Amino acid sequence: MRNFLSGSIQTTLIFLLVGGILALALSGSLGFISNNFNTYLVMAQSWVYTRFVVIQDFITVPRDVVALRQRNAQLETEVSKLQAQVVQLQNSVSQADALAALVNFSRSNPENSYTAASVIGRDPSPFLRYIIIDKGSNQNLRRGMPVVTDQGLVGRVDAVINSAARIQLITDTASSVNIRLEKAKKEAILTGTISGDLVLDLVSQDVTIATGDLVLTSGLSGGFPADLIVGQVINARQRDSDLFQEAVVQPVVDFTKLKIVLVITDFRPVDISPLIIQP
Repeated sequence: MRNFLSGSIQTTLIFLLVGGILALALSGSLGFISNNFNTYLVMAQSWVYTRFVVIQDFITVPRDVVALRQRNAQLETEVSKLQAQVVQLQNSVSQADALAALVNFSRSNPENSYTAASVIGRDPSPFLRYIIIDKGSNQNLRRGMPVVTDQGLVGRVDAVINSAARIQLITDTASSVNIRLEKAKKEAILTGTISGDLVLDLVSQDVTIATGDLVLTSGLSGGFPADLIVGQVINARQRDSDLFQEAVVQPVVDFTKLKIVLVITDFRPVDISPLIIQP
Protein backbone atom coordinates (compact mmCIF):
# COMPACT_ATOMS: atom_id res chain seq x y z
CA MET A 1 0.00 0.00 0.00
CA ARG A 2 2.83 2.34 0.89
CA ASN A 3 4.64 1.55 -2.38
CA PHE A 4 1.51 2.31 -4.35
CA LEU A 5 1.09 5.68 -2.59
CA SER A 6 4.76 6.52 -3.09
CA GLY A 7 4.49 5.75 -6.80
CA SER A 8 1.34 7.84 -7.11
CA ILE A 9 3.00 10.77 -5.35
CA GLN A 10 6.10 10.54 -7.57
CA THR A 11 3.99 10.40 -10.70
CA THR A 12 1.97 13.37 -9.52
CA LEU A 13 5.12 15.36 -8.73
CA ILE A 14 6.60 14.57 -12.16
CA PHE A 15 3.39 15.67 -13.90
CA LEU A 16 3.32 18.84 -11.83
CA LEU A 17 7.01 19.54 -12.61
CA VAL A 18 6.58 18.94 -16.31
CA GLY A 19 3.43 20.97 -16.36
CA GLY A 20 5.14 23.82 -14.52
CA ILE A 21 8.08 23.78 -16.94
CA LEU A 22 5.70 23.77 -19.91
CA ALA A 23 3.77 26.62 -18.39
CA LEU A 24 6.97 28.60 -17.81
CA ALA A 25 8.19 27.82 -21.34
CA LEU A 26 4.91 28.88 -22.90
CA SER A 27 4.89 32.07 -20.89
CA GLY A 28 8.55 32.88 -21.99
CA SER A 29 9.91 32.74 -18.47
CA LEU A 30 12.59 30.17 -19.48
CA GLY A 31 14.06 32.37 -22.27
CA PHE A 32 16.82 33.79 -20.05
CA ILE A 33 17.87 30.34 -18.86
CA SER A 34 17.77 29.01 -22.42
CA ASN A 35 19.94 31.86 -23.72
CA ASN A 36 22.51 31.36 -20.99
CA PHE A 37 22.54 27.64 -21.65
CA ASN A 38 23.05 28.20 -25.40
CA THR A 39 25.87 30.64 -24.70
CA TYR A 40 27.69 28.17 -22.50
CA LEU A 41 27.05 25.44 -25.04
CA VAL A 42 28.57 27.52 -27.86
CA MET A 43 31.57 28.36 -25.68
CA ALA A 44 32.08 24.70 -24.94
CA GLN A 45 31.84 23.80 -28.61
CA SER A 46 34.35 26.53 -29.53
CA TRP A 47 36.80 25.32 -26.89
CA VAL A 48 36.53 21.74 -28.13
CA TYR A 49 36.89 22.85 -31.79
CA THR A 50 40.02 24.94 -31.19
CA ARG A 51 41.68 22.04 -29.36
CA PHE A 52 40.67 19.71 -32.13
CA VAL A 53 42.23 22.02 -34.77
CA VAL A 54 45.45 22.29 -32.77
CA ILE A 55 45.69 18.52 -32.46
CA GLN A 56 44.86 18.08 -36.17
CA ASP A 57 47.55 20.61 -37.19
CA PHE A 58 50.04 18.94 -34.90
CA ILE A 59 49.39 15.65 -36.67
CA THR A 60 49.10 16.88 -40.29
CA VAL A 61 51.49 19.89 -40.50
CA PRO A 62 54.74 17.88 -40.61
CA ARG A 63 53.36 15.89 -43.50
CA ASP A 64 52.26 19.10 -45.26
CA VAL A 65 55.69 20.71 -44.74
CA VAL A 66 57.42 17.75 -46.36
CA ALA A 67 55.00 17.90 -49.29
CA LEU A 68 55.53 21.67 -49.66
CA ARG A 69 59.30 21.25 -49.60
CA GLN A 70 59.12 18.58 -52.27
CA ARG A 71 56.86 20.80 -54.40
CA ASN A 72 59.19 23.74 -53.89
CA ALA A 73 62.17 21.65 -55.00
CA GLN A 74 60.25 20.56 -58.12
CA LEU A 75 59.37 24.16 -58.95
CA GLU A 76 62.98 25.29 -58.47
CA THR A 77 64.13 22.54 -60.83
CA GLU A 78 61.57 23.59 -63.42
CA VAL A 79 62.62 27.25 -63.09
CA SER A 80 66.28 26.28 -63.59
CA LYS A 81 65.39 24.32 -66.72
CA LEU A 82 63.34 27.22 -68.08
CA GLN A 83 66.19 29.65 -67.40
CA ALA A 84 68.61 27.34 -69.24
CA GLN A 85 66.21 27.15 -72.16
CA VAL A 86 65.92 30.95 -72.23
CA VAL A 87 69.72 31.27 -72.33
CA GLN A 88 69.94 28.69 -75.11
CA LEU A 89 67.27 30.52 -77.11
CA GLN A 90 69.03 33.83 -76.62
CA ASN A 91 72.31 32.30 -77.78
CA SER A 92 70.57 30.76 -80.78
CA VAL A 93 69.02 34.10 -81.70
CA SER A 94 72.35 35.87 -81.27
CA GLN A 95 74.14 33.26 -83.37
CA ALA A 96 71.45 33.44 -86.05
CA ASP A 97 71.77 37.23 -86.18
CA ALA A 98 75.55 36.97 -86.46
CA LEU A 99 75.27 34.41 -89.27
CA ALA A 100 72.77 36.58 -91.12
CA ALA A 101 75.10 39.57 -90.86
CA LEU A 102 78.04 37.51 -92.14
CA VAL A 103 75.96 36.19 -95.03
CA ASN A 104 75.00 39.74 -95.96
CA PHE A 105 78.65 40.78 -95.75
CA SER A 106 79.82 37.94 -98.00
CA ARG A 107 77.10 38.77 -100.53
CA SER A 108 78.11 42.42 -100.48
CA ASN A 109 81.76 41.43 -101.06
CA PRO A 110 81.58 38.67 -103.68
CA GLU A 111 85.16 39.27 -104.81
CA ASN A 112 86.42 36.97 -102.03
CA SER A 113 85.68 33.43 -100.88
CA TYR A 114 84.85 32.89 -97.22
CA THR A 115 84.68 30.11 -94.67
CA ALA A 116 82.60 30.74 -91.55
CA ALA A 117 83.99 29.47 -88.25
CA SER A 118 82.87 29.57 -84.63
CA VAL A 119 85.11 30.88 -81.86
CA ILE A 120 85.76 27.99 -79.47
CA GLY A 121 88.57 29.36 -77.32
CA ARG A 122 90.71 32.32 -76.27
CA ASP A 123 94.30 32.60 -75.15
CA PRO A 124 94.31 32.84 -71.33
CA SER A 125 97.38 35.09 -71.25
CA PRO A 126 96.61 38.77 -70.53
CA PHE A 127 99.50 39.77 -72.83
CA LEU A 128 98.48 37.77 -75.91
CA ARG A 129 95.49 38.36 -78.15
CA TYR A 130 94.51 35.11 -79.83
CA ILE A 131 91.30 33.20 -80.43
CA ILE A 132 90.72 29.58 -81.49
CA ILE A 133 88.20 28.68 -84.22
CA ASP A 134 86.66 25.32 -85.12
CA LYS A 135 87.93 25.17 -88.71
CA GLY A 136 91.37 24.06 -89.85
CA SER A 137 93.36 22.49 -92.65
CA ASN A 138 90.50 20.08 -93.36
CA GLN A 139 88.59 23.15 -94.58
CA ASN A 140 91.64 24.41 -96.55
CA LEU A 141 92.60 27.06 -94.02
CA ARG A 142 96.20 28.18 -94.23
CA ARG A 143 98.53 30.31 -92.15
CA GLY A 144 98.32 34.00 -92.98
CA MET A 145 94.72 34.05 -94.22
CA PRO A 146 92.85 37.21 -93.15
CA VAL A 147 89.95 36.91 -90.72
CA VAL A 148 87.03 39.36 -90.71
CA THR A 149 83.48 39.89 -89.52
CA ASP A 150 80.71 41.95 -91.06
CA GLN A 151 82.07 44.88 -89.02
CA GLY A 152 85.69 44.78 -90.10
CA LEU A 153 89.15 43.24 -89.74
CA VAL A 154 89.76 40.74 -86.93
CA GLY A 155 93.26 39.41 -87.61
CA ARG A 156 94.96 36.59 -89.47
CA VAL A 157 95.38 32.82 -89.18
CA ASP A 158 98.54 32.20 -87.16
CA ALA A 159 98.58 28.40 -86.76
CA VAL A 160 96.51 25.55 -88.17
CA ILE A 161 95.74 21.93 -87.34
CA ASN A 162 93.27 19.55 -88.98
CA SER A 163 90.12 20.76 -87.24
CA ALA A 164 91.04 24.08 -85.63
CA ALA A 165 93.10 27.21 -86.13
CA ARG A 166 94.59 29.96 -83.97
CA ILE A 167 93.86 33.54 -84.97
CA GLN A 168 96.17 36.41 -84.07
CA LEU A 169 94.03 39.48 -83.40
CA ILE A 170 95.13 42.86 -84.68
CA THR A 171 95.32 44.01 -81.04
CA ASP A 172 98.16 41.57 -80.29
CA THR A 173 101.53 43.18 -79.58
CA ALA A 174 103.13 41.18 -82.42
CA SER A 175 100.48 42.27 -84.93
CA SER A 176 101.33 44.78 -87.63
CA VAL A 177 98.89 46.01 -90.28
CA ASN A 178 99.58 48.40 -93.14
CA ILE A 179 96.71 50.88 -93.21
CA ARG A 180 95.68 54.12 -94.82
CA LEU A 181 93.82 57.08 -93.39
CA GLU A 182 90.76 57.70 -95.51
CA LYS A 183 90.60 61.49 -95.05
CA ALA A 184 94.33 62.16 -94.90
CA LYS A 185 94.97 59.68 -97.73
CA LYS A 186 98.22 58.63 -96.07
CA GLU A 187 99.62 55.21 -95.19
CA ALA A 188 100.88 54.14 -91.78
CA ILE A 189 101.54 51.06 -89.65
CA LEU A 190 98.94 49.93 -87.13
CA THR A 191 100.24 47.90 -84.20
CA GLY A 192 98.73 46.31 -81.11
CA THR A 193 99.73 47.06 -77.52
CA ILE A 194 99.82 45.17 -74.23
CA SER A 195 96.70 47.05 -73.11
CA GLY A 196 94.83 45.89 -76.22
CA ASP A 197 94.77 49.32 -77.86
CA LEU A 198 95.67 50.02 -81.50
CA VAL A 199 98.32 52.62 -82.23
CA LEU A 200 99.33 54.26 -85.51
CA ASP A 201 103.08 54.59 -85.99
CA LEU A 202 105.28 56.15 -88.68
CA VAL A 203 102.84 58.94 -89.49
CA SER A 204 104.67 62.01 -90.81
CA GLN A 205 104.43 65.24 -88.83
CA ASP A 206 102.97 67.06 -91.81
CA VAL A 207 99.96 64.71 -91.95
CA THR A 208 96.80 66.06 -90.36
CA ILE A 209 95.15 63.29 -88.36
CA ALA A 210 91.55 64.09 -87.52
CA THR A 211 89.51 62.44 -84.81
CA GLY A 212 86.97 60.14 -86.41
CA ASP A 213 89.13 59.52 -89.50
CA LEU A 214 88.36 56.06 -90.87
CA VAL A 215 91.23 53.56 -90.91
CA LEU A 216 91.34 50.98 -93.74
CA THR A 217 93.83 48.34 -94.79
CA SER A 218 96.10 49.65 -97.52
CA GLY A 219 97.02 46.33 -99.13
CA LEU A 220 100.73 47.19 -98.89
CA SER A 221 103.19 44.49 -97.79
CA GLY A 222 100.85 41.78 -99.05
CA GLY A 223 99.54 40.85 -95.61
CA PHE A 224 95.88 41.84 -96.02
CA PRO A 225 93.52 42.74 -98.86
CA ALA A 226 92.99 46.46 -99.37
CA ASP A 227 90.04 48.48 -98.08
CA LEU A 228 89.07 46.31 -95.11
CA ILE A 229 87.64 48.50 -92.33
CA VAL A 230 89.84 48.52 -89.23
CA GLY A 231 88.62 51.33 -87.00
CA GLN A 232 88.51 55.07 -86.34
CA VAL A 233 91.02 57.52 -84.93
CA ILE A 234 90.01 58.61 -81.43
CA ASN A 235 93.13 60.47 -80.29
CA ALA A 236 96.21 61.93 -81.99
CA ARG A 237 99.49 63.00 -80.37
CA GLN A 238 101.96 65.27 -82.09
CA ARG A 239 105.21 66.50 -80.53
CA ASP A 240 107.84 68.63 -82.23
CA SER A 241 110.65 66.53 -80.77
CA ASP A 242 109.41 63.36 -82.51
CA LEU A 243 110.03 62.41 -86.11
CA PHE A 244 106.57 60.87 -86.39
CA GLN A 245 103.26 61.41 -84.69
CA GLU A 246 101.09 58.77 -83.07
CA ALA A 247 97.35 58.16 -82.94
CA VAL A 248 95.10 55.79 -81.04
CA VAL A 249 92.58 53.85 -83.11
CA GLN A 250 89.30 52.41 -81.85
CA PRO A 251 88.67 49.08 -83.62
CA VAL A 252 85.24 48.57 -85.15
CA VAL A 253 85.19 44.94 -83.99
CA ASP A 254 84.36 44.15 -80.37
CA PHE A 255 86.88 41.37 -79.77
CA THR A 256 85.31 40.40 -76.43
CA LYS A 257 82.07 39.36 -78.16
CA LEU A 258 83.42 37.41 -81.11
CA LYS A 259 81.40 34.26 -81.73
CA ILE A 260 81.53 33.69 -85.48
CA VAL A 261 84.14 34.94 -87.96
CA LEU A 262 84.86 34.69 -91.68
CA VAL A 263 88.18 33.48 -93.03
CA ILE A 264 89.07 34.85 -96.48
CA THR A 265 90.26 31.61 -98.07
CA ASP A 266 91.18 32.84 -101.55
CA PHE A 267 93.71 35.42 -100.33
CA ARG A 268 97.31 34.32 -100.25
CA PRO A 269 99.60 36.60 -98.25
CA VAL A 270 102.88 37.53 -99.91
CA ASP A 271 106.08 37.69 -97.90
CA ILE A 272 107.96 40.64 -99.34
CA SER A 273 110.48 40.96 -96.51
CA PRO A 274 113.37 39.56 -98.60
CA LEU A 275 112.81 42.41 -101.07
CA ILE A 276 112.93 45.15 -98.44
CA ILE A 277 116.32 46.81 -98.00
CA GLN A 278 117.13 46.96 -94.30
CA PRO A 279 118.66 50.25 -93.09
